[in-house]
Amino acid sequence: MLSTWIRQTHRWLSIIFTATVLANFVAMALGTPPPWIVYSPLLPLFLLLFSGLYMFFLPYAARWRSGRRVAG
Repeated sequence: MLSTWIRQTHRWLSIIFTATVLANFVAMALGTPPPWIVYSPLLPLFLLLFSGLYMFFLPYAARWRSGRRVAG
């Protein structure tokens, strides 16, 4: 349940991030943009970082919890 919620949130955050980056380019084409437009992609980017890292390490955590070890 939590994993599904995080995946769905990650997808929506990627759409929001893309929209803010596009708005940034449009604002820069029209002149000097205000700082809130310039820095608006940062919040979704950091949230994408954390949700992406969670999803990246999920299979490793599942393997670790099951007790399977990789010989190395």
